[in-house]
Amino acid sequence: MLNITRNILPELLKEFDLPQVSILLGPRQVGKTFLLKELARTAKKRGLRFSYYNLELPGDNLKFNQDMAGVYKMLTANTDVIFIDEFHYYPNISKLFKAIYDSNQKIKIFASGSSSLEIHKHLKESLAGRRLVTRINPLTLTEYAQKNKIKNPAKILNEYLVFGGLPGLVQADSKENKIRLLNELLETYIQKDIKSLLKEENIRAFNNLLYLLAERQGSLISVHSLANEIGLTSRTVEKYLTLLENTYTGFSLGSYSRNIGNELKKSRKFFLYDFGIRNTLLKDFSAGRSRKDFGAINESFVFLNLLWQLRPNMELRFWRDKSG
Repeated sequence: MLNITRNILPELLKEFDLPQVSILLGPRQVGKTFLLKELARTAKKRGLRFSYYNLELPGDNLKFNQDMAGVYKMLTANTDVIFIDEFHYYPNISKLFKAIYDSNQKIKIFASGSSSLEIHKHLKESLAGRRLVTRINPLTLTEYAQKNKIKNPAKILNEYLVFGGLPGLVQADSKENKIRLLNELLETYIQKDIKSLLKEENIRAFNNLLYLLAERQGSLISVHSLANEIGLTSRTVEKYLTLLENTYTGFSLGSYSRNIGNELKKSRKFFLYDFGIRNTLLKDFSAGRSRKDFGAINESFVFLNLLWQLRPNMELRFWRDKSG
């Protein structure tokens, strides 16, 4: 099995020496568990006492099936570092993190989870000033190229733009297996992450919105037009776009204007987080200049790479003149 060295790992290793709760957030299958296990291996090498829990596993989840005082006692007994994967399965876990942080026991916490509206709400309310949040993204092209036996950069780029950078696909040995895995990941996102947040009757409308966003990636979108096509209100479409952003699976890009009021009035662009997921929605795995959306794919590649490098004091905008 091939392990890929993630560019974010050195930054995460530095957080061992910081008291805040280190939280890794991102969509499914971008490598959060892999990074958490790499951090646990480092803890072991340093001779630190640590515990590791994955709350998606029934056995580990069962250990948390007690009152908060009991869980607190279990986690803080004879340990220097706590690792909790899929932490969002424990209700109000941010209160538990806050209690451990405020106890001054110098216990370091690393936790990872898939983003949701509830997670954002709890983290903001309970852990203000006590957390370090890192967004975990799909593989960059340089990370993806580590696994590639092909030395031709153009071929590597073409494959990346077709199948995307989700780490689980690295081990897939054929185009068919990659497509199957992408379909499973997309279905899991809809069934597990989104279904719990939407009314049953709205799942189909949400799927239709996903398809339209994939089809129009890189183009200007209008919430009003999308709403009319799908048969929803503009307010609901806006809510769904926010949901995509809060789960780190989609990103809005506003226009640039010297007049802030004009910025808010103008249309925006919307980008999905991974090429493989987008192509799965479109059911199009063709490559290169044969695609009608070749320009949009290249623009998406530039946008995502810039987005992943942003610092807190930076933002992205697109600009175009009246002629387009």
